[in-house]
Amino acid sequence: MHSSGLIDSFSEFKEFKNIDRATMQRVLEDVFRGMLRKKFNSDENFDVIINDKSGDLEIWHNRTIVHDGEVENPNTEIAYKDALKIEPDFEIDEYVTTEVDILKEFGRRAVLSARQTLLSKVLELEKDELYKKYKDRVGEIITGEVYQIWKKEIMILDDEGNELILPKIEMIQADHYKKGDAIRAVVLKVEMHNGTPRIILSRTSPVFLERLFEQEVPEIIDGLISIKKIVREPGERAKVAVESYDDRIDPVGACVGMKGSRIHGIVRELRNENIDVINFTTNPSLLVQRALSPAKISSIKIEEDRKRVAVTIKADQVSLAIGKGGHNIKLAGKLAGYEIDVYRETEHEEEDIDLEEFSDEIDSWIIDELKGIGCDTAKSVLAISVEDLVRRTELEEETVIEIRKILEAEFEQ
Repeated sequence: MHSSGLIDSFSEFKEFKNIDRATMQRVLEDVFRGMLRKKFNSDENFDVIINDKSGDLEIWHNRTIVHDGEVENPNTEIAYKDALKIEPDFEIDEYVTTEVDILKEFGRRAVLSARQTLLSKVLELEKDELYKKYKDRVGEIITGEVYQIWKKEIMILDDEGNELILPKIEMIQADHYKKGDAIRAVVLKVEMHNGTPRIILSRTSPVFLERLFEQEVPEIIDGLISIKKIVREPGERAKVAVESYDDRIDPVGACVGMKGSRIHGIVRELRNENIDVINFTTNPSLLVQRALSPAKISSIKIEEDRKRVAVTIKADQVSLAIGKGGHNIKLAGKLAGYEIDVYRETEHEEEDIDLEEFSDEIDSWIIDELKGIGCDTAKSVLAISVEDLVRRTELEEETVIEIRKILEAEFEQ
């Protein structure tokens, strides 16, 4: 090319991130071949050469020498007298190759238009490459830097300057970041939004917790320990069922580490989320008992057809089974795959009364609401404080107090 400024104009594109050099050269060649087809109706007799190092571009025109006056297609043929001006010892039927002066042949306006076309194609390619790159990384942990904070999401830059999004709904409640902070999250999904890839991260996904365990516990990566299932209430509590394929390895002990050395780092990353690691088993009764840890179960009855479990526990174990905010019983049910109903153990079981017996005094929707949190009997309701019942159901405090009066009156009689 005869204009160094024009060389710089196109060579700048060779440094675009996410696009390899070969692809960049192919795009550049395609753009100029399009210009050639537009001007000459064909690009077959042209060679487009791009310097791999400098990004310089050259176009060469190949034509066959014919007798003077016999040129039928000036794009493929050149008169003998004109060929001699280029090289005095040319002969008929030989090939002549001449360099095309791009500015002179196409004009500055066409070149600037080509530059815009190239920029558009490069940006489109870069978006496609970014989409493919992160589509293959879904489920991986990414470390980035907080770049911008908005009301509903945070923008994070990866080590290549790509923009990633962490929505507030995918953040742990105790997460608080400022610009420049380092942050770890898992790639949740990659979607196209108006032609632009949108990479969504998450810190609340069970996959994030699974990847953290893989980083801390070598036995998982080695295939000696398998994570069978993870359930979470992000920032509050999580339950992880693990299984060992080597009888010599205690999966729970390996995941927790000596004096909690392995799990402490995970807990800190998750803002002090309580993590219960339990031994997985295919025995549903035993799995429910382990899932309800730290509560001790007195008896258990499984209704497989309804996917419900009735557990009886001592009075001092009720609060442990339910857990703060009901998280323990909720997660235990998800982990085991059953709806868990908790019954308080009494000396005379016949003294407890099913809630359905109060259907003439308590509306059916209220009874359903109480059953939804595992309370099927009068005493199971009375075992829970007014505050907890209000928090765990859609019932108002006045309604809960009235219900308790009805149930207590029955036992007083």
